[in-house]
Amino acid sequence: MRVCCLLCTLAGVGYFVEPIYGQVSFREQIAPILQEHCVACHGAKRAEGGYRLYTVEELVKPGDGGTAPVVPQKSSESEWVSRLRSHEPGARMPDDSEPLAPEKIDLIAKWMDEGASLEGIAPKDPLWLVIPPRNTSTVSEHYPRAIPVTAMAFSADGSKLITSGYHEALLWNPMTGELVQRLHNQPQRAYAIQSLQDGRRIAIAGGTPGAVGELRLIDRASGAIEQVIARSNEVVLDCALRPGHQEMAIALADNTIRLYHLETMQLKRIISSHADWVTQLAYSDDGKRLGSASRDRSAKVYDAETGDLLVSYPGHGAAVRGIAAIGDGTHWVSVGSDRKWHRWELEGAKKVAEVPLGGEPAKLLRVDVSIIVPCSDKHWYRIDLSNNAIGMKVPGHEDWLLSAAYEPATARLATGGLDGAVRVWNF
Repeated sequence: MRVCCLLCTLAGVGYFVEPIYGQVSFREQIAPILQEHCVACHGAKRAEGGYRLYTVEELVKPGDGGTAPVVPQKSSESEWVSRLRSHEPGARMPDDSEPLAPEKIDLIAKWMDEGASLEGIAPKDPLWLVIPPRNTSTVSEHYPRAIPVTAMAFSADGSKLITSGYHEALLWNPMTGELVQRLHNQPQRAYAIQSLQDGRRIAIAGGTPGAVGELRLIDRASGAIEQVIARSNEVVLDCALRPGHQEMAIALADNTIRLYHLETMQLKRIISSHADWVTQLAYSDDGKRLGSASRDRSAKVYDAETGDLLVSYPGHGAAVRGIAAIGDGTHWVSVGSDRKWHRWELEGAKKVAEVPLGGEPAKLLRVDVSIIVPCSDKHWYRIDLSNNAIGMKVPGHEDWLLSAAYEPATARLATGGLDGAVRVWNF
């Protein structure tokens, strides 16, 4: 969908010492530069010139040329600094992009001349994990262009509609459309928003594509960040609360599912069953089964307690964009880039029904005995589970639909579009 296309051991050198006050910080200043400009060519999967800087351990090892990349207190002897300042084709780095700004090169040289402190960082930590969660407490009063509404949710009491923004979440009065509150310091893009059962906290999942992903737990009233979990070098695409348990499942673009305990915020389990992005998660009503949709063209169901794979559904033959459970999870529904809605049985992954759609679907939303499907054809579909047929095909948007949320007490449905438009409907 358009919106999605949307970093040798050197014994005795003294690398792992705490920085002196006022020194350049590797975590705060150097690692972000390396992550942005260097990892693409010298990362975990690609090592131009035999050199990687994906982890701190690899960062200090020479590449094929044998010259030390980092030389404490002698930046003039560092291959990093030499290549960053070079004007010779094939020698200057970055090789395939604009030269690094002189002030950034000077900052790297200063860090080395000060001793190249790595601030006690574990040698095997990946660079993206070293970088602290970004603080973006200041945002523009007005956006220069429309921001796609990639995620939305109603507050636990139904009084507010929470939608994704740029480095923030926006809270609206769903009756009047009035902007009530802006929660700053959020991931650059949010792909999932979830109100927690306590009514006090909001989970906002997302990140910066190709750089970092995370889920932030927010105090709704104050906007304060209580916890940052599920940090990754790829964005978080979805999250789901397990019925009857203090657990949350989190879907990532690194192909994994992570299960967290909400009281302790401890990682309970990682499920690595998919071969591509995990796009949506859903629990059965009894919390015993967990379903996942993936860009690897499959939908899967797991035992929610053990993480064991129960079944894999391959029926779409295309990227699977959404999944939802019916009741106790003996039946599931999914949608894919084949522009079809499928209903299938858990036992044997047998397809029960298929419904063609008019566009590419986004994540599914289950409302009682209906499934809501936002689509790229500017409509949302209401599919009746009693007869596996389209009950309603509703126009009203002027661009692709990307998200939907439902508030049961007032029977309001909200939908969000690629053009930044939000609509609230009497369901």
